Amino acid sequence: MTSSNDLLEDVGASHEASLILANTSSTLRDRALKMMAEVLDDSLDRVLEANTLDLETSREMAVPDLILEWLKLTPERIQNVVQILQGLSDFPDPLQEVMNASYQVEEVQTYCQRMPLGVLALVYEAFPELGAIAAGLCLKTGNSLILRGGSESFQTNYAIAEALQVALEEVGLPQHSLILLSSEQGAPIRDVIRQDRYINLIIPYGRPSLVEQVVRQATVPVLRSAMGNCYLYWGNSGSLETVRHVIIDSHASEPDPVNAIEKVLIEQGQSSSAIASLWKSLKEKGFELRGDPELVAQYEELKPVEPEEWNQAYLEKVVTFKLVEDLDGAIAWMNTYSSGHANCLVTQSYNESRKFALGINSASLYINASPRFYRYRTRGNTVFLGMSNQKGLRRGLINLEALTTVKYIIQGNT
Repeated sequence: MTSSNDLLEDVGASHEASLILANTSSTLRDRALKMMAEVLDDSLDRVLEANTLDLETSREMAVPDLILEWLKLTPERIQNVVQILQGLSDFPDPLQEVMNASYQVEEVQTYCQRMPLGVLALVYEAFPELGAIAAGLCLKTGNSLILRGGSESFQTNYAIAEALQVALEEVGLPQHSLILLSSEQGAPIRDVIRQDRYINLIIPYGRPSLVEQVVRQATVPVLRSAMGNCYLYWGNSGSLETVRHVIIDSHASEPDPVNAIEKVLIEQGQSSSAIASLWKSLKEKGFELRGDPELVAQYEELKPVEPEEWNQAYLEKVVTFKLVEDLDGAIAWMNTYSSGHANCLVTQSYNESRKFALGINSASLYINASPRFYRYRTRGNTVFLGMSNQKGLRRGLINLEALTTVKYIIQGNT
């Protein structure tokens, strides 16, 4: 068991490591990233064996199927992480970025320099590979990382963290640059997220219940992640084929449906044959369809939606439909009930697209385009941990920039 003194010691060690990381060269950090990718690749069988043990234990404990799906690793999922770590090593150093300051002082030079946050903690359930991705992002940005995974993935998380720590030691970086805590070792989430003396940012990732727990209890700043409950408005001028593609493709991100379209608002007057065709396509793809009372009265194949579902994420292949009078009604409904991180519009009207872009309160908007979430694209220097729907601290894609801050430098002439 980990006592409160042991936890404080671990967090303090992570803080000390962050001070060293902040002053390392980008060359050393990139070499560590390459080594992490290499060691993780060599540890593939060990990680998969640990994952099998976690899956067997979780099934015996009747862990929900959703969590089992998130937990189950494949060689492809691990290889994707290896590619991400290798890709990060080739990215430009974010800490070298110098920016113009928002103000200038007479007779001196004023500018901004990007810098690490310090100590980050990822509180997550299932998704064992997420710890490795977060470790890569933190190393690239000069931050140390504390991982607090769920008990359902303890063996897998341990195997991954062990491999990454071997890589850190191999290149001479502090082992405490990455620390794994677990409920198996007696480190309650509540205790971890209140270590505001040393931890600078908490990122919770998983079901909404976990995210809300962290937001309520933390004394450390929280960068909340969002998943599911994304909306689409289908205007009368919108293409059926585009709507079909956007919905199906948004659910194709694996393993987590970050930007999945789960609610569709249909403009009154939409063609009945088009609606029927869409539903047929979705059912053939294994989707469960639900509807508001007006639609259920017209189409008996729809299951009735409960009122509380409009602002809840399903995180599975379920789509609920509702009739609205016009775009203004859709915007008002989305701003009230959507998760606020990715909402969509399908229309051929420029005026509608502009009104939607200006009126929706969301971190990202997609117009006649799929919101499908990708953690890593080979084109461009982009790796994303997830999406955030909060305002203030950071909003939108959680990337390298989100794990840094800036300092203002005012330099006079000597």
